[in-house]
Amino acid sequence: MNHPVFFQPADGWVGDLIPFEKDGEFWLFYLHEVRTDPKPGTAWHLVTTKDLTQFQDHGVSLPHGSSTDLDFNAYTGSIVLDDAGVHHVFYTGQNPDNLGPDGLPLQLAMHATSTDGMQTWVKHPELTFGAPAGYEPGDWRDPFIFRDGSQGRWRMLLAARHGSGPGRRRGVIAQCVSDDLLTWRHTEPFWDPRRYITHECPDVFAWGGWWYMVYSEFSESFTTRYRMATSPDGPWTVPEQDSIDGRAFYASKSAARDGRRFLFGWIASKEGNHDAGPWQWAGTMAVLEMRQNVDGTLGFGLADEVVESFWDEVPVTFDRALPARLDVPDGYEALVSDQDLPAQFYAKAVLDIAAGTTECGLLLRAGADGDHSYVLRLEPKRGRLVFDRWPRTRTGDAQWQVSGDVPFALELERPCRLSAGLHTLEVVVDGDLCVATVDGQVALSTRIYDLPTGRIGVFAGEGSVTVTDFEVRRRTNN
Repeated sequence: MNHPVFFQPADGWVGDLIPFEKDGEFWLFYLHEVRTDPKPGTAWHLVTTKDLTQFQDHGVSLPHGSSTDLDFNAYTGSIVLDDAGVHHVFYTGQNPDNLGPDGLPLQLAMHATSTDGMQTWVKHPELTFGAPAGYEPGDWRDPFIFRDGSQGRWRMLLAARHGSGPGRRRGVIAQCVSDDLLTWRHTEPFWDPRRYITHECPDVFAWGGWWYMVYSEFSESFTTRYRMATSPDGPWTVPEQDSIDGRAFYASKSAARDGRRFLFGWIASKEGNHDAGPWQWAGTMAVLEMRQNVDGTLGFGLADEVVESFWDEVPVTFDRALPARLDVPDGYEALVSDQDLPAQFYAKAVLDIAAGTTECGLLLRAGADGDHSYVLRLEPKRGRLVFDRWPRTRTGDAQWQVSGDVPFALELERPCRLSAGLHTLEVVVDGDLCVATVDGQVALSTRIYDLPTGRIGVFAGEGSVTVTDFEVRRRTNN
């Protein structure tokens, strides 16, 4: 059988990632989620990978505390290496029974160290601290540490909320500073836009003359975004396309290797393993590769290692030979493969889109006529990629009761530049997981439960599209 593209432990789900690069290998710590009631407490587990395609699961790395400890839940944080070769992990401690003055569980910044290369951790409960006055004590989490070389100090960023103000606009990335990683003093906020509920999992790094700040928010959108600046002190500017993925890919944080940088996050599962089910917290690990554009903005695509892990060509034929032109100035046309595709595959379509075209893209797990399928639809006039399916949810037996007023899967919309000319649409499908990218710049991840099998197709609507290149590959059977 083929090994999976995306990592998920056999006994649970992947929550927030804490990636760390060590000797050319990625150590991917994550919050291990089990969906039982009552909850047993949350620990950090560890999986490692050298090639982003094969993962070794090491199980528990940082255990959670007992039912009376402050870190009954050991939530998200970060890891740094000091000059003496000691690894420091900073993490969020929470116990549902440890309540603050507002009646909500306290969130606390906690500290552990390792002198054996992160094989074991020693906790330092005496170094625990919470939110200072003026901040909500129940939102003081996800400590991220980085070294400010210009000032010779360590900076800790925390997802926090002001104690007053409009409920949806109190989010702030709070900041503490330290000279020794042991004693921290609160200082001015790192970022205070007064825009979101909060900014989870902050991540800051320098790359190619720019500084970047990545954060996850669940205000108007449940998504991960980034900002850019020429200094870690800002001012932070909003790039034209500031989101990293859609609703399904969340809480991503980055790690670098050999001048390249990758984002590790989780693709959320859905309740009941059904397309119409609500999104759930935690899911399956996924990785995107960042690519820095000439103007400093970032693009997000499939990692080269992931694409190259699909070796074997999957023979795919249509009712006419490729390259093929779909010329439908006021209509719709689809080419659907003669074969069903395997449950796991990589596909690439290079589309030459004529000016004025309304839509085009790929059909996934389609029926023979293409009318039942998932849809990755490029919409040049609207400058976006959307994920859709047909038929949509039915609300009754009549012809008009097919959710025709829902133009695509809500929260699965990605802005992208689609000027006339060549564009490359890539997709990796593995069971109920799907990650698509456009031109190596725009990513869209999702779940696909309800249609487990089917064919692949290309389509165009109201315009002209030439399919200049098309390929499907799978991994070699192990």
